[in-house]
Amino acid sequence: MPRIVQLLASPVHRYVGRPADGPTPAPEGEVVEEIQVRAGLGIVGDRYFGRPAHREASVTLIAQESLPPGADLRQVRRNVLTAGIAVDDLVGAVLVLDSGAGPVRLRVNRPANPCAWMDVAIGPGAWKALRRRGGVRCTPLTDGVLRVGPVDVAIERPPDQRP
Repeated sequence: MPRIVQLLASPVHRYVGRPADGPTPAPEGEVVEEIQVRAGLGIVGDRYFGRPAHREASVTLIAQESLPPGADLRQVRRNVLTAGIAVDDLVGAVLVLDSGAGPVRLRVNRPANPCAWMDVAIGPGAWKALRRRGGVRCTPLTDGVLRVGPVDVAIERPPDQRP
């Protein structure tokens, strides 16, 4: 069964400057058991919430299957870590997730390409290994709550993407 493995809502941007300088320290409590999603705005308490430049990328997802063992959201700086959902294949679709508090609809806009920080945060070679597997950037279409644990998944594809 598909799962939400981990959730991150961080008020700070940790990867600033040059990767060789290392990330800034993580704030307490950025990894949480649930997040509140607001349509068109993002995740309440996250660094990109309500920012006009990030509205089409305010919620990011990555598949656990894409990460090396031991890596998680603290390193890749995505918001939702899933298992059993091929998120990288969903660009152009609407992903509907229901973790028990009602459905949350996310329009999957584009890939979340990895950056050179991945070689520092995860380990040498991670940047290259995550290409085409770095997750996706989404716009929330509905308000709702996502929680760690089992999740019901529906995928709505536009007519031109249907098999």
